[in-house]
Order: sequence, then structure tokens, then C-alpha cells
Amino acid sequence: MVNFSPDHLDLTFAALADPTRRRILEELAGGDRCVTDLAKPHAMSLPAVSKHLKVLENAGLVSRQKEGRVHSLKLEAAPMQQAQQWIEEYRRFWEESFDRLDDYLKKLQTTAKKHDRKK
Repeated sequence: MVNFSPDHLDLTFAALADPTRRRILEELAGGDRCVTDLAKPHAMSLPAVSKHLKVLENAGLVSRQKEGRVHSLKLEAAPMQQAQQWIEEYRRFWEESFDRLDDYLKKLQTTAKKHDRKK
């Protein structure tokens, strides 16, 4: 298994746990946005949205660029790619485990049918 920094994964999953932050990331997937544009669709104050943005920044999911008084934010996909890779490893583990279980159950069924024929 590939080793990932638990701290980075913790920050990523904590940031993704909130629906407001996920919506902000969806909006940023369409292109860079300024803070006020990101705040408009949410029924919360600008400082509240700024707190969500700070969590996303700390997780490395967004980067901020300042031009004068305008703060523009950009989606950074690397942390989500790392989280996806981590999840993918466990998906493979479970698929392989289920495949082995399926093989075992088929073997048991074949053995049971042979045993029933002998009776």
C-alpha cells in the first residue's frame, strides 16, 4: 500500500465533510472565483464563508491570489487525488476479498452437489 500522510488526509476529509465547502469546490471546478461571488449563493455572512474558505485553504484544496482588494480562489485538485488514491486501495482490497469469498462459496456449492449425488 502507498503511504499517505495521515495529517493531509485528515485535513482533506475534514474539509470535504461539510456540504457548504463541497458546494464551494463545485463552484470552483467551473473556474476561479472571487470571495464575494462564492458567498452569494450561500445564506451566510461573508465572514462565515471566509471561515469555510480558510478550512479549504488549510487542506490545500484551494489557493488564493490577491489583486488589490479582490481575493480570487482557485481549485487545487492534488489533495482530492491523494484521497481518491487512498480510497481506491481499500476498494481493491475489498473487491479482492469478495472475489476470494465468491470463489470459496462456489467451491462449497460444488462440493455439496457432489456430496448430494453420492447419497
